[in-house]
Amino acid sequence: MGADDGLMKEYKGRIPEPMLKTFKEYASEVGLSKAKQKKALERIEHRFLSSKIHPGEAIGIVTAESFGEPGTQMTLRTFHFAGVAEANVTLGLPRLIELFDARKDISTPIMEIYLKKQPKDDKELEKLIALIKEIKFSEVIAEITINIVKMHIEVQLNRKRMKEIEVREDALLKSIRNALKTVEITEKDGMLIMKPKMKELTLPSLYAIKERIKDVHIKGIEGIKQVLPVKRNDEIILIPTGSNLKKVIEIEQVDPTKTVSNDIFETAKVLGIEAARNAIIKEISKVLHDQGLEIDERHIMFVGDLMTTTGSVKGVTRSGITGEKESVLARASFETPIVHLINASMVGEIDKLNSVVENVLVNQPIPLGTGLPGLVTKMKEGKDEQ
Repeated sequence: MGADDGLMKEYKGRIPEPMLKTFKEYASEVGLSKAKQKKALERIEHRFLSSKIHPGEAIGIVTAESFGEPGTQMTLRTFHFAGVAEANVTLGLPRLIELFDARKDISTPIMEIYLKKQPKDDKELEKLIALIKEIKFSEVIAEITINIVKMHIEVQLNRKRMKEIEVREDALLKSIRNALKTVEITEKDGMLIMKPKMKELTLPSLYAIKERIKDVHIKGIEGIKQVLPVKRNDEIILIPTGSNLKKVIEIEQVDPTKTVSNDIFETAKVLGIEAARNAIIKEISKVLHDQGLEIDERHIMFVGDLMTTTGSVKGVTRSGITGEKESVLARASFETPIVHLINASMVGEIDKLNSVVENVLVNQPIPLGTGLPGLVTKMKEGKDEQ
């Protein structure tokens, strides 16, 4: 027996759509009778209404306390992947501050790359890593020297390494010529001769060009310095240090539906604001869980909503969420009060005192809890009263 359409219509708007959809699928799968469906929907509605907040409940303060109190017990540490110098992940309080401040330059950008098909052997895995990992010119150089007499740079290529990572010489030369327009490249006796096109060439400038040559991008994805294969539940996941979500999900072997980045702004740019909201919730939950702290998921979701409600990621800072508050006094109470008060006075801004902070400042009851309704009572005059 499938879900009853009449009941579904009756409860539409009373129960959230995703919840109703899940119940409809379950009812069809199990084959619930109409009476049982009605009973179940009544219970779902009751649970949903009882989980909602009451009007005038100070959820902001409860959320702030829920993060603040466990936050005092968090450690300042980073997790280090054994054997890989570059692979560090910022955890604990520094990562939580990074997320709440919505910092664009995070200390340890990292990704989790899931694959459509598991690699057959190590050779196939190495080829896949070579597609992702950024390969610089220095990796295919056997020897690089400066010829002081002729004032040019001589490069001996490591052809064995080039074969291993499937880098062709013509593609290599093309990359170098595109990156270094002012350097003339010629081949002589199996060696690359690089001479800068400068009128007055000094030894320090030649040395600087030599260092620049080493850093030329040859293959792979820029910004990804290291790729670490990790086995998780019989599945190989690639953990790269550095993040470039757009380029990574373009690789054919990569599963774009599961691959994630810990860079919130990059997630928003590539996948949209809803994905950024989910990333914020996931990252905050992960940090707290790793520290053994439990906070109700709804508080984390509330922060995620607040940071992304404008359509772009905003931090809990004076230039983010706080700077966009309607109330002048609320903005002034956070940071740089003189700036806010002068700016407001110049344009004649009005504060309607309809939130918590501004009412605390002017010593009035806050519009929450018992301070929310304004009660007017009429007293009956008693017979004995004069």
